[in-house]
Amino acid sequence: MPWQRVFEASTHLPSSQSLDDWYGALLNRLGDVTPFELAVLGGKLSPTPGLAFLAGYQGALRLLWPSAPLSLGALCVTENRSVRPADMQTRLTGLSLSGRKDFVTAGNAADWLLVAAREEPEGQSPRLALTVVRNGDPGVRVENLKPLPLMPDVPHARLHLEGAHCERLAGDGWDAYVKPFRSIEDLHVLAALGAWLYGVGRDCAWPQALQLRLLGLLTGAAEVSRQCATAPAMHLLLAALFAEFKALKPELDAAFAAGPAQWAGLWQRDQGVLEIAGGPRAKRLEKARAAFGL
Repeated sequence: MPWQRVFEASTHLPSSQSLDDWYGALLNRLGDVTPFELAVLGGKLSPTPGLAFLAGYQGALRLLWPSAPLSLGALCVTENRSVRPADMQTRLTGLSLSGRKDFVTAGNAADWLLVAAREEPEGQSPRLALTVVRNGDPGVRVENLKPLPLMPDVPHARLHLEGAHCERLAGDGWDAYVKPFRSIEDLHVLAALGAWLYGVGRDCAWPQALQLRLLGLLTGAAEVSRQCATAPAMHLLLAALFAEFKALKPELDAAFAAGPAQWAGLWQRDQGVLEIAGGPRAKRLEKARAAFGL
């Protein structure tokens, strides 16, 4: 991790452009970076928590699929508010995809889409494959959804697939991709938002102790990024990072209250993104504690 780039002063990239143009400008500014560096450095350069989330999300996707194109991508799993394979109706037949995904992050701007689909023969237990389609290809249609109150600058979409030709990625779709992505995304989004907070704190001259604690959170995240995403140790260490971040809330609230209303308003609006996956994360923690006899 090039920590000097985290410490130095930097101008936020303006958000007054399309999402894919903003992301392209971010990549031009960053150059060749690892997925974790994309999350941290991209988060620090983001003008909003929502765009910091996007940088973390893109970093997570690239750790999941190292061969990902440079352009914006999205992982498409959810159907009817469920990610359970047994609840999915999207099907892979040969290299043809049909079905619907209901919650696709930045779907209208994504160039490529990773799609989880069932591929087991009739009557057998659900088995997932992970496939890749291109936005705009025949049989691939993205339906824009209304902006959410949380992170309205990162739109969401519904994906419709009708006999769309795809590429199938190697390995089991659940064990090799969907399951580990839960923790990979949590880590990279936490790192991106932590870097955004550090950048705001540096610009606004927050108390030195708070800035150092945010740096400590980022250095801890860098270590956790080296762990296997499905290992109990990773789940335990990730929970420790979230506990560390939660303990910062009183200091963050005080710092925002004493500074420009612009930053306080953005954080008040978007900070809940870190709580969305709290339930599944707690279950993984309990399993990790049991694995270590804690």
